[in-house]
Amino acid sequence: MPFVVIENCIKCKYTDCVEVCPVDCFHEGPNFLVIDPEECIDCTLCEPECPAKAIYPEDDVPAGQEGFIALNAELSKQWPVITTRQDPLPDAAEWDGKPGKLPLLER
Repeated sequence: MPFVVIENCIKCKYTDCVEVCPVDCFHEGPNFLVIDPEECIDCTLCEPECPAKAIYPEDDVPAGQEGFIALNAELSKQWPVITTRQDPLPDAAEWDGKPGKLPLLER
């Protein structure tokens, strides 16, 4: 069961999770990260590292966030792999926890 990045990552893009991933399954877009479900080995290391609490096991994705399962699978095929920690987006703290960010996702 792979892990999934959900809406709260949009416009935050903390990359603490990337550093601990043993299989390099994270992919980076302009303002969001995704996990490749085919590469994720369900090691659980990334989930506690996310300051925005935006990573969940696929079976535990919160209600209303289920669309992010398919979105992670889709975008991981298009975006490049990210393997090193980078600074979050400049206004990440302001966006952390704000609902309704899906329209702000940059592809």
